[in-house]
Amino acid sequence: MTFGKRLTIRRLLAALLTLSVILPCRAAEPAWGLAQLMIELGRVKQAKATFVERKYLKVLSAPLESSGKLIYIAPYRLEKLTLDPKPESMVVDQDTLTLEARGRKRSLQIQDYPVLWAFVESIRGTLKGDLSALQQFYKVTLEGNRQEWQIQLQPTDKKMAALIQAIHIRGTKDRLHGIEIFEADGDRSVMTVTDEPSLGAMDNFVCLAVKRMDTASQQCPA
Repeated sequence: MTFGKRLTIRRLLAALLTLSVILPCRAAEPAWGLAQLMIELGRVKQAKATFVERKYLKVLSAPLESSGKLIYIAPYRLEKLTLDPKPESMVVDQDTLTLEARGRKRSLQIQDYPVLWAFVESIRGTLKGDLSALQQFYKVTLEGNRQEWQIQLQPTDKKMAALIQAIHIRGTKDRLHGIEIFEADGDRSVMTVTDEPSLGAMDNFVCLAVKRMDTASQQCPA
């Protein structure tokens, strides 16, 4: 090899080295999976949505249907406000569950009711991306991809398993789109979740729900 060729090769190597320093390095994106999904879900600090829930019971030929609103405020507050067929509310805040229906209100400490606690954490743990909270009660598996995923929760506690066979939670990216609960006796419920429409429409929706629970409430906007 001549001196000229060696010099040319050295210049090319030097040029490549310079480019590697000047050009920004693109970090490899982490492989998408359960851990990455939990991180993405945990970044959501507040979410509002409407829901339609259908309960399929063996003793009925047609499902029971209800609809309303869901509100999540990270990391511990979850609200389910039902409007149809009758107004009801369920609010979980920290360790307290408050139920209100037909003008009556009742509060429970969820940790005093292990099965109820496990059920609450199946949804709240998913929303806040807390895998350890889910694994405290369930065997957790993930199917699909970032655009269309499904978390499958299988109870590990015998008392919970005697009531709930499995819970499937599906979504896209950092949003939940549905929750399906398979009960041990063969009954099941399917909840379809839709991101909140316009703020004005949702405010009126909530106003109507409150008005039906409290006839003395103010007039709702048109």
